[in-house]
Amino acid sequence: MKQHASSALFLILIPLTTILCVATGFAQQLQPASRSTTSVAPQQGIYLVFPFENSGSASRLDWLREGLEELTIQRLSAAGDQVYTHAGRISELDRSGLPPNARLSRASMIRVAQDLDADFVIFGSFVSDGKTLAVEARILRVSPVTLLPPVHESATLDSLMDLHMHLIWQLISANTPGYAAGFEQFSKAQTSLRLDAFEHYIRGLLASDDDPRLRELREAARLEPEWPDPDFAIGHAYYIRRDCSSAFPWFAKVPKTHHRHLEAVFATGVCRLLQDEPERAEEIFTSLQDALRNNMASGADLPEIMNNVALAYSRQGKSSEAQADLRRATELDPDEDDYPFNLGLLALRAKEFAAAAQYFRDASERVPDNVEDRAFLIVALERAGKKAEADRERDAANEALGPNALPTIRFDSHGEPQGQSWESFERIKTDWDTTLVQFEMEAPESAAGALPSAATDTPAAHVRRGRQELSVGKIEAAESDFRATLTADSANASAHRGLAEVFRRRGKLDDAVKELQSSLETRDSAAVRTILARIYLEQKKADLARAEVERALKLAPNYADAKQLLEHLQNAKPTGGPQ
Repeated sequence: MKQHASSALFLILIPLTTILCVATGFAQQLQPASRSTTSVAPQQGIYLVFPFENSGSASRLDWLREGLEELTIQRLSAAGDQVYTHAGRISELDRSGLPPNARLSRASMIRVAQDLDADFVIFGSFVSDGKTLAVEARILRVSPVTLLPPVHESATLDSLMDLHMHLIWQLISANTPGYAAGFEQFSKAQTSLRLDAFEHYIRGLLASDDDPRLRELREAARLEPEWPDPDFAIGHAYYIRRDCSSAFPWFAKVPKTHHRHLEAVFATGVCRLLQDEPERAEEIFTSLQDALRNNMASGADLPEIMNNVALAYSRQGKSSEAQADLRRATELDPDEDDYPFNLGLLALRAKEFAAAAQYFRDASERVPDNVEDRAFLIVALERAGKKAEADRERDAANEALGPNALPTIRFDSHGEPQGQSWESFERIKTDWDTTLVQFEMEAPESAAGALPSAATDTPAAHVRRGRQELSVGKIEAAESDFRATLTADSANASAHRGLAEVFRRRGKLDDAVKELQSSLETRDSAAVRTILARIYLEQKKADLARAEVERALKLAPNYADAKQLLEHLQNAKPTGGPQ
C-alpha cells in the first residue's frame, strides 16, 4: 500500500482557528495562519522557507539552520501569511529525490517552489563569533523570477528571538507593496518564546532517536508550558511508536486554535481504531469530516478520513455506511489501493466473493507490486469457484513477484481467517497530508475581503483552487480553474499537470498524456515523468513507461516512486503489444 496517496500529484493544505469546534477529540504540509486577534496584513502569496546556511565555523549552532527556518514559518503564519511547513518542504524534496538536508542552489529552490506552486522563497544565512549573531534573509519571487534585496540584522546571541522578529518584519514590510503594519503591530501577533525552550524544541525535532527526541521536547514543554508545539510533537512521537496511551494526554493539550489541532484529532481517531474502540473513532472522524465539509466552500470529502470512518462503521456492523464511504474514497484517489482493498474485505466477509474479487483486482491493478492485494484476489477467486482464473493469477504473480512472494492466507470452514482477525487485515490510514485544505478554509474568513482581486485571480491562485477542487472530487470546477490558468499562461506546467489528472479521471488517457507532455516542455520533472509512465502502463505501453521512468531517475536518482515503478517494470512480463 502506498504512503503518499494522491498527494504525490496533489498536495493538500489545512487551516485551523474555529473549524473543529464540533470535534470531540482531536496529517502535514502547509501551515495555516495561527491568528491573533488582529491580522497584520492581507495575504499576498504563499511562502516556502528553506534552512538558513551556517556561514561560520560554530558547528554547535548548526541547529539554527532548521531553527531559523521554523521560526520564520511561525512568524509568517502568526502574521496571517500562508507558508509551507518544514514537513511540506521535506516531502517535496523527497518527491524530487533530494535528501532533507540538501544545500540547494537558487535555481533548485525555484524548481521546488514551482512544483509546490509557491509564490515566494525565503532563504538566508547566519554567522556567529560565539557572542554575537548576524543573520541575512532574502526573498526570491517565483514568477517572474526576481531576487529581492537582502535584509540584515545582528545582535547578541541571547537576543536571537528579538533579532529574528525584527528581521522578518523588515523583510516582509520592505518587499510587500502596501504593507501597513508597523513593527509593534507585527510583534503583537507573535508568540513570545524563551530561547532555551525553542532550542530544545528544534533539537528534539532534529533528533534521530526517540529517547533524545522526547527528552529535548519534554524540556521545551517544561520551560514553556503554555506553548502547544512541544505538546503536539511529544504526542506525535508516541503516536509514531503506536503508544496511544502516552500520546492521548499530549494531544489533548493542543488547543482548537492551534495549527496542529487537526492532525491531533486525526491521530487520536486512529488510536481509537488501533485500540478497537470503533464507537469513539466514529465520533471523532465524523465530527472532523463534518467540520471540514461545513467550513470549506467546495465541501470536503477527504479519502483518508472517509476510509477510517468506514472502518469504524464496519466494526460496528454498519456495512452499507462503510461501503458508501469507501466507494467515495476510491473515486477520490484513483491511485490508492487501500480503499478498494478494504472494500474487498467487506465483500469477502459478507461472502460476496465475486464482488470481493473485483475490488481486489482493482487494488492490484493500482499497485501491481502489493503482494497482499494479489493474494486476496486469488483467495476471492477461489472462493467464488473460479479456480482456473485463480491459478492464472497465481502464476502471473509468481512470475512477476517471485515464487515465494505471496503471503499464505487461510480460512476455516466457516469462512473466517485462521490465526488472524478480520481487523488485522484492515488498512487504516495513519497519515493525513493536511496541506491542501487550508487555503480554502482561511481565505473566506480572513484574507478574501482584504485581498486585492488581482491577488486572487493569478495563475497560481487558479492552480491552487483547481487542486483543492480536484482533491474533493469536483472535476468540472477543477478543469475550469486549470483552463483559466492556461488562458492567462499557456505554458503553465502546473496547470497542464492538473488538467492531465482531470482527463485521467475521466478515462481520457491520450489527452492526459498530451497535457503531461506539455507540462514537461515547460518544466522537466521526475514526478510528472513518473505519472506519465503510469499512464503509459495503463495504456499497455510498457516500453514508453520504462523510458519515462528511466528519465525520471536521471533527474532524481533517489525518487522512491520512480524506483518502485522501474522495479515493477523490470519484473513485469513483456506485453508484446504495439508501442
